[in-house]
Amino acid sequence: MASAAYDWLHQSLKTIHKAHWYRAVEPLDGKAGPVMTCHHRPVVNFASNDYLGLAGDSRLAAAAIAAIQAHGTGSTGSRLLSGHRDLHRQLELAIAHWKGTEDAIVFSSGYLANIGTLSALVGSRDLIFADQYNHSSLISGAKLSGAQSQTYQHCNIQDLQQQLAAERSQARRCLIVTDSVFSMDGDLCPLPEILDLADHYDCMVMVDEAHGTGVLGATGSGAVEALDCRHRPLIQMGTLSKALGSLGGYVTGSAPLIDYLRNRASSWIYTTGLAPADTAAALAAIHIVQTEPQRRDRLWQNVQLLQQALQTLITEASADSLTKLIPSNSPIFCVEVLDAATVTQMGQRLKAAGFLVSAVRPPTVPTSRLRMTVMATHEPLQIQQLVNALQGLAIA
Repeated sequence: MASAAYDWLHQSLKTIHKAHWYRAVEPLDGKAGPVMTCHHRPVVNFASNDYLGLAGDSRLAAAAIAAIQAHGTGSTGSRLLSGHRDLHRQLELAIAHWKGTEDAIVFSSGYLANIGTLSALVGSRDLIFADQYNHSSLISGAKLSGAQSQTYQHCNIQDLQQQLAAERSQARRCLIVTDSVFSMDGDLCPLPEILDLADHYDCMVMVDEAHGTGVLGATGSGAVEALDCRHRPLIQMGTLSKALGSLGGYVTGSAPLIDYLRNRASSWIYTTGLAPADTAAALAAIHIVQTEPQRRDRLWQNVQLLQQALQTLITEASADSLTKLIPSNSPIFCVEVLDAATVTQMGQRLKAAGFLVSAVRPPTVPTSRLRMTVMATHEPLQIQQLVNALQGLAIA
């Protein structure tokens, strides 16, 4: 017998459809890479976070298979009970060495890393200052912590300083939280200036390196390295599921910080440890990133190629449908589009033309946009063909 208590779901879904905010999954087939199959048709994939093209690398697959053969398919329990494997510790030490920190802790996902770390570090007597464009996991973690959370204008140091001056003295502990690379714009946070403010106002700083890890810096360790902040005290979080081609999350920093998280981060304590296959694949990926800088060089060559082509396209476009190229310092490029209905149609037309591009709409972002990500394994011809397809949309 149906219950009226659930009737509101139908109306809510109608509202989502009407606003062109409705989302649904579409399966991709084939090995992860620049070309995959969607609905039995090949598509060039410009929607992936696999920046270095490692998710389909045979060396990661071999490492994962060897780990399954040695340890099985699952970790079987919490790391503090039956789920700890030597592979986990190898990965943590590799991350710490790569990042130039004292220690690291690996979580079963990046989302779990953020909510667990934030909830452990601050509480009801504390204060969080968060960039307004922070990732959902940082926003969720701030809410779960119970701390008072305030947002500052995106990458606006003056606004952050004014809020700190007015509010910092009222809290026991204070934590400034920001993405390093913002996933829906592609720009970088002003980390050196944030750390200067943190020193002045006695604040901790946590930076989410999900889209910086493997991509930025002389050794590819992230934006912290690229912005010359490795020597500064801070909390670095990142993911193993993007440029490193695996799954999981990590936090790295001082030895006391990591020891504290092992004892207080509930999303680490009370969940099953990262699967052996994912752990081994991430470990292999870190080795490849460190020993094959040419892969990162190819990525940035592709970034420059797409950036120049998009800028030319937007400047010369005769139609108003593609309105603005959002400034980016990463392999993420976003072109603003008039509205949610238009961007949805454009995404569908690009897919029909053989290109997978993310059509991102509110409430995920404040303005509708086509989001494109570049991989080291894209060919220059594929990038030019994408721009040609976008040009066709602009003049249609």
